[in-house]
Order: sequence, then structure tokens, then C-alpha cells
Amino acid sequence: MLTTRFVDGAPNWIDVGTPDLEGATSFYGGLFGWEFRSAGPDAGGYGFFRLAGRVVAGAMRTTPEQGPPAWTVYFRSPDARAAAQAARQARGGVPMPPADVLDQGRAAILADQADVTFGVWEPALREGVEAVGEVGSLCWAELYTPDIARAAAFYHAVLGWETSAVTFPDGVYTSVHPAGTGEEGFFGGLVPLADDPTEAESGQPYWLPYIGVDDPDAAVARAVELGGRIRMPATSLTGVGRLARLEDPYGARFAVLRGDPRQT
Repeated sequence: MLTTRFVDGAPNWIDVGTPDLEGATSFYGGLFGWEFRSAGPDAGGYGFFRLAGRVVAGAMRTTPEQGPPAWTVYFRSPDARAAAQAARQARGGVPMPPADVLDQGRAAILADQADVTFGVWEPALREGVEAVGEVGSLCWAELYTPDIARAAAFYHAVLGWETSAVTFPDGVYTSVHPAGTGEEGFFGGLVPLADDPTEAESGQPYWLPYIGVDDPDAAVARAVELGGRIRMPATSLTGVGRLARLEDPYGARFAVLRGDPRQT
């Protein structure tokens, strides 16, 4: 499960890149109750979403040249430069080389072998977000990918992940966890892109962050009111919980989930 006692390979940050920072902060504020605060004049417009005084995500304005609006999931690394080199050796890419972020840590944006981008964060003063696994914070993450085995090998090489096959009534799910943590370290999963008509239609693999909510149906209705779009309606999955996949008004994809993904 997700915890703020971050270990190497665990997700420790998420942020959204958007062409309309004011509009995006209004959307997520209305949906999750997040409050946006600038990180200061030296942060290049970057800022933090807070909930009950704790940082739960980041946000920044991006241009079309930087790619489409999207959420990025970051994973803890003891050495961002080594992770970037490992990504290259595993036939991935490094769209944004490792760079110091003030005195907070070192970040890099990497790409896996299917060209899915993700981040690594090497902490200094900031370990990561200040809440996970709770309502209004990151509670799960999934990679929609065309090749589970190839993706598992790539992330094992770069971040040391291990995988486990978890059997549910609806089929087998590939869960991922940091090296040596076992079942208690599950934080996400690898999903075949072709198995889901909604995602297969786009043809684009990507990382999907899940935000915890008390009522997924209400969250879906509220997202639509605020200008968002439904990618998958609220659905109950045996052994998983109730979830929905959404898109903000600018096209950034995310999901909402009630409870821990392993709960019934």
C-alpha cells in the first residue's frame, strides 16, 4: 500500500501539466477541495496543490511543444542520474535529463520502451507529497501498456520493481511493488492496453494516477459539472472497489477510487 515512508521505487510525487493553470486549479479545487499555492518566484510558475494543509500534488503551465496536457507520476530514486542511464540502457529515453530543483531534490523525466513518460525524484529537502492513500490524495497508479512483460523488465531495470500476479474474479492483475517489499508494498499495476476498449481506442499507452474519494459517483457528476469528461463511468469491481476514469477540461487523464484497491 502507499505510504509517505517512501522507499526507493515507490511513487512519491504527481503533477499535472496544463495549458491553463488557473482553469486547472479551479477544476481540481472544485473536485477534490485542493488549494493551489505558487512555489515562489524562483519556481518558474510551478505550484502545489494542498489539502488540509498538506501537499498532495503539483501543477504547472505547459506549452504544446512540451506535449499534451497530462498527469505525471514520479518514483523515488536514490540517484536520478543512474536511473536516467539505466533507462537509456533499457531502450527507453530521457526527455528531461536530471536537474536540481532548487534545494528540494533532483528530478528527471524518463520514457519507457513504449515511449510512456514518467518521473523520478531524488529527494533532498523534500521527500515527496505529504499525503497518500487517503481521500483527496494519490492512492494507486496504473500503466496502460501494449506489452506487460516488456514493461515489467524495463521498470525492474530502472527502478528495481518486482511484479506479482493477483487473481480476481474478473481475471489476473499484474501488481507492482518496490524491491523486497512484497504484497505490503503494492502501489499499482500493469494493464494490457488492448484489454480495455476505452484505452485501446486511443492507442496511446500512459500512466494513470488514482485519487481517493469517498463517493466515486458523486465525483464523476461533479467532474462533468466542472467541464471534465468521463472515460469510464463509475464501476464496481469485485475485490477492487468502485472506480471511474476521467479527463479534466484540458485532456489530462486521471481516475478516482473508493478505498484501497485490494479491498472488496
